[in-house]
Amino acid sequence: MIKQLKKLSNPFYYSIAAIGIFTLVLLLFMYFKEDGLFEQHNLVTKIYYADNISQTHQLLIDRFNKINKGKIEVVPINLPFEKFSTNERKELLIRYLRSKSDRIDIFSVDQIWVPRFAKWTEPIEKYFPETEKKDLIEQALKTCYNKNDLVAIPLYYDIGLLYYNDFVLRKSPKYESIKKELTNFITWERFIEIGKELKSFGVPVYLFPGDDYEGLMCSFIELLGSQNEDLIVRDSIRLSTPGAEKSLQLLVDLINDSQLTSKEVLNFRESECYKKFIRENGLFLRGWSGFHFWYKDIIGPENIFSKYLVVPLPHFKNGKATSIIGGWNLMVSKYSTKKNEAIKFIKFLVSEASQETMFENGGYLPINKSVYNNSEFLKKHPDLNFYETVMATGYNRPFLDKYTRCSDVIAHYLNLAMRKQISVKQALATAERVINSGEFFMK
Repeated sequence: MIKQLKKLSNPFYYSIAAIGIFTLVLLLFMYFKEDGLFEQHNLVTKIYYADNISQTHQLLIDRFNKINKGKIEVVPINLPFEKFSTNERKELLIRYLRSKSDRIDIFSVDQIWVPRFAKWTEPIEKYFPETEKKDLIEQALKTCYNKNDLVAIPLYYDIGLLYYNDFVLRKSPKYESIKKELTNFITWERFIEIGKELKSFGVPVYLFPGDDYEGLMCSFIELLGSQNEDLIVRDSIRLSTPGAEKSLQLLVDLINDSQLTSKEVLNFRESECYKKFIRENGLFLRGWSGFHFWYKDIIGPENIFSKYLVVPLPHFKNGKATSIIGGWNLMVSKYSTKKNEAIKFIKFLVSEASQETMFENGGYLPINKSVYNNSEFLKKHPDLNFYETVMATGYNRPFLDKYTRCSDVIAHYLNLAMRKQISVKQALATAERVINSGEFFMK
């Protein structure tokens, strides 16, 4: 026994034992690391962020990762607008969140989806004190609540705008007077008169997305808002009204009466309208902020900011100027195991510095008030003053859990009326009945 103890106390055997233990630990480390099971012990916390990852998004992700090197790493999951429509993105995210997986920590949503996604997201009021919420534009922050719970934070703002081709408009002998009218909130009645005069230029006069989808709904709700008319009254859709008829009739007439708009738009979404506008030297375009940045590769090397100018959308005579509010918000999955790190990244994205980067590099309208109050930044970007003016005319779509279904039904019948397949009255009455009765609907 004593002999065996002496043998075990020999330095040689200590070395052998130590090498054996070290080898075992190393093998276990390599196994777990390769198998992904060791990741929880890694000092770097990875958070997964699903969005349309533009060059600007990636720039900010890289900046955050550099600041937090060795601690937090944001891993982007790209859902590009070029490959996925907004509805396709929505369905992909819903299917994933239903699985209760913790592999997505942060995801972006069209602001109108917030009530739909609230059940799968973390309430974040406790992470954002009142002082931080006051830094955010009220209209944008308002879209982040569901039943008085803060469940999202705005990433950027969007608003409906009218673009015009200044190079083409200059051919008109009435250029100066037309430009002045456009700049000062022109009415639809006057816009149509001018459009008829400019048809002789032989270019597309007015392009707007008329396909059976949410983009068409935005135009329709803008027209309702211009007449101070709400789409929803006491939890019911209201479409059989003179205001709704006037709104849809305008869209029908732009294509079939004044013919300022080509019938092609009945199958066009934003991207198709933008491309036709650029390639065929169109005159007017209903679009969103950021057009110059998103389509600069198609537009080419010319000075796009001097060629394509932006003004408020037309409104009905005796009505009010109205532009539909858009934008994307950030939500944290309730299944995420890295909520604190996710919140840290969101706060980084909505900081003044990050919001300035988003505007300068990608044309995304800031949601941080400090950007609009920064005199030095405004000197470099005086167009922000224009955007702020138009924001004052902003009009929200209804925030309802069932909004997507309402939108699908209404857009379908709007499109049929614009194709002259059914009358304006029939389209609106049918859409109202289908939604309020809850009857089965399939396109």
